[in-house]
Amino acid sequence: MRAVVTGAAGFIGSHLCEHLLSCGDDVTGVDALTDFYDPVRKRQNLRPLLGRDRFTFRQDDLLAVPLEPLFADADVVFHLAGQPGVRGSWGPEFAVYVERNILVTQRVLETARATQLARLVYASSSSVYGDAEAYPTGEAVRPRPVSPYGVTKLAAEHLCETYRTAFGVPAVSLRLFSVYGPGQRPDMAFSRLITAALAHQTFTLYGDGEQSRDFTYVADVVTAMRDAAYSSWSGVANVGGGSEVTMNQVIGLLRLLGASVRVVRAPRAPGDARRTAADITVAREAFGFRPSTGVRDGLAAMIAAAAARQPVPSL
Repeated sequence: MRAVVTGAAGFIGSHLCEHLLSCGDDVTGVDALTDFYDPVRKRQNLRPLLGRDRFTFRQDDLLAVPLEPLFADADVVFHLAGQPGVRGSWGPEFAVYVERNILVTQRVLETARATQLARLVYASSSSVYGDAEAYPTGEAVRPRPVSPYGVTKLAAEHLCETYRTAFGVPAVSLRLFSVYGPGQRPDMAFSRLITAALAHQTFTLYGDGEQSRDFTYVADVVTAMRDAAYSSWSGVANVGGGSEVTMNQVIGLLRLLGASVRVVRAPRAPGDARRTAADITVAREAFGFRPSTGVRDGLAAMIAAAAARQPVPSL
């Protein structure tokens, strides 16, 4: 298929581009290379993709560039671009989250409507649930985000559903649960843990360490995205890894894998949910989603990739 991936230089976006190319798809990657974290990391993510026969990269701001020519020949748009991060979404930076998570998504949806796009896959987040009313959490559970970031992801998801029901835009919103793997964003817990372990530095753990997450390996996520694009189903679905683990357990597992780290504890940060656990029945029945990588194997892959990573020149 012919795919457009927004946020192509990010952690999940670059893995998705690689997966699509490996399946024989033609891919146009779009990214503004914003500075939420060092753009050099994003250029490193792009490096293995550039020069591939079926891959084209465009550095563009989705709020400024004309989108209709970009979408016109696409079979599917995977919309992953946005402003990530729970802790940074408080205060004056909230305006950036509104712009990059809500306004950009509305513009993507308007273009999808105008071009009669065949499929739109939106990367939503388990952050929409906040402290959920039930575990494992199904899609019918009332969302209660506990961070401004979660609010903007839920607003964008609601936009997808509104355009789907009002105008027939074939939108799929995937609520991703704590995605990890090689190349994970440097601000995320697993990435910080492994960096600290390999560099013999301390790791700051917010809270008591008993907060748990349904960790989902990135290869399972991008497989789910492509499978959802090929299905005829539309709507909202959880994508979780089936590996609910506490942070204390993760730290212990790292030690078993030979990557011991010294922990410094800090108070729980505002906006951090206590627990996440996905009911993936909808995704399993709609497009055959079955996660295949457990936390131990996924962490081992991250450690190996981080240990082997060498600095590369800027593009």
